[in-house]
Order: sequence, then C-alpha cells, then structure tokens
Amino acid sequence: MGNGMNKVLPGLYVGNYRDSKDANQLAKHNITHILAIHDSAKRIHSDKHYLCVMASDSPDQNLTQYFSICNDFIHAARLREGNVLIHCLAGMSRSVTVAVAYIMSVTNLNWKEALKVVRAGRAVANPNLGFQKQLQDFEATRLAKERRRLKERYPSLALVNIDREQCSLMLNNYEELLQSRSICEGRCALGEECPTGICRSKNQNPAAHQPRSRRQSRSTRSRSEMCRSPSGTSAASTSTRPRSGPAGLRSYTGSAPPSRTSSRVDISSIGVSGNLTAPTTPQTSPPISPKRRGTVAVPLALKEDDFDL
Repeated sequence: MGNGMNKVLPGLYVGNYRDSKDANQLAKHNITHILAIHDSAKRIHSDKHYLCVMASDSPDQNLTQYFSICNDFIHAARLREGNVLIHCLAGMSRSVTVAVAYIMSVTNLNWKEALKVVRAGRAVANPNLGFQKQLQDFEATRLAKERRRLKERYPSLALVNIDREQCSLMLNNYEELLQSRSICEGRCALGEECPTGICRSKNQNPAAHQPRSRRQSRSTRSRSEMCRSPSGTSAASTSTRPRSGPAGLRSYTGSAPPSRTSSRVDISSIGVSGNLTAPTTPQTSPPISPKRRGTVAVPLALKEDDFDL
C-alpha cells in the first residue's frame, strides 16, 4: 500500500490517502482530477478538480448509489484527456469498488473480470465482501441500463478501443502474476504466506494473541449485544445488507461556478470541488439556500440533466 498510486486504465489511477497528498506523485502522473471516497473526504489541492464522496469502509455502506455520478466524473475527465486518481484511505476497498464499477460500465467485462484488471495494476485491491456483493447486484440489475446511459451521454468512441486493448493486456498480466504468486485471490492456505497480505486477516487470528481476560470480555459483550437486539439475532447477521440511502444526493458542497445562478450543479466545467454525503437518517431541516456562500443546493431526486459533464 506504500508503493504509490497504480495505473489501471489509461488516465485512471487508484491509490491511497497518502498518494492523494503527494504533490510529486500527482505531478509525475499528470493527475488533474481526484475522486476521494472515505469518511472525511475533502479537497486538498486547489489546482485539482475534486469529487468527494463521504462513505465508510463497512459492508453495509451503500456505494451503488454513487456509481453513476462517479462514472460521469471519471469518464468526462478521461475524454478531455485528464488523468483521474481514485483514492480512499488504504486504496484497497472503497476506491477499488468505484474503479471496478466504472470499468464494468465502459467495457463488456463482468465484475470479477473488472476486479482482475484493477488487481493486475494494484495487487492489494480487495473490496470487502459487502462491496463485492453490491458489484454483483449492480451487474445483475443495473449494469445494462448504466452502459446505455453512458453511451447516450458520451457518444464519443475515443476510449473504446484503448480500454479494450488495455483490459485484455491487464487480464493477461493478471494470469501471469497469479502463476508467479505475485498476486493473490484471497485463497492462501492457513499458515501460508500471502504475497500481497490480502489473506493476512484470514490466516492470522488476532484473538489468539489477546489476553484471556480480553477475549472473555469481548465474548461477553457479543452475547449481551445479542440479547439487546430486538429480533434476538446478532448485528453480524445483518451486516452485509447495504445501508439504504436517500432517493437523491442531498447536497454538493463547494464553490459554485460564477456563471451559475440556479440550483443545478455543474461538475464538469472541469473546475470542480465538492462533497457528496448520504445521511442514513431522513433530513427534517429545510434544504440549504443556494445563496449561502460556498454551497450549492441539489434537488432531492437528481436527474441526469442536472449534471453537465
């Protein structure tokens, strides 16, 4: 995770939080756009175009609701010959999930193949099980519609052949890396050293190295939580169900373009910075006025035409 950002497609990189702050890396790879997706995502570099998504790295965090807006941000930047960095904190789960969803949407690959493309470029890529399930569901229920939407909005074919060739190359590289044990699919045997560290949490039981009293207190706490549950089941039994999100993104915080006077959000004048937040509880307060400095109000139910990319 400390070897810097990694290229997964022409103009598309995946990295961690440290990479996003490294001005030398950003300059080396000519990064013009940054998609930050983590708990405290915010703009860091004033000369970069940002899309910030507030999301936790937990299996019940609903990332699917952000796939379309992230696809628009990435694809519009690449079509204009920009280079995009997607990052979370470790560059393993949230950022990888967004990259996989994008690759699925602009190619004919399924989610497992798209994940191999990312892993061929970034060996530590490993979305949590909840995010993998969301990618699987996205492929089964929404992918065809998202592909049609992107083709209608961005009719340019400038990236089609480039992406197809690059994905084919990355898939071949993936098989070679797998054979040479330079990469892992998360199935290393117990006690076997994992080449990428993906299997570390599976092969090493942290509880085995904890004091007996600590293990007992944790066990007691788990039983008490189960007893407090209204349904009589533990929280773990529902942890993989995606948290429901709002019908539309509630707010986009950033600097409004000077030529805009309405509440529409222009994230494509390629001078963009903002935060997308998904509150888990309904908002009872009135929407923020668009006249307030530094804030642009967004309709509760966004439409495609509300974004000019």
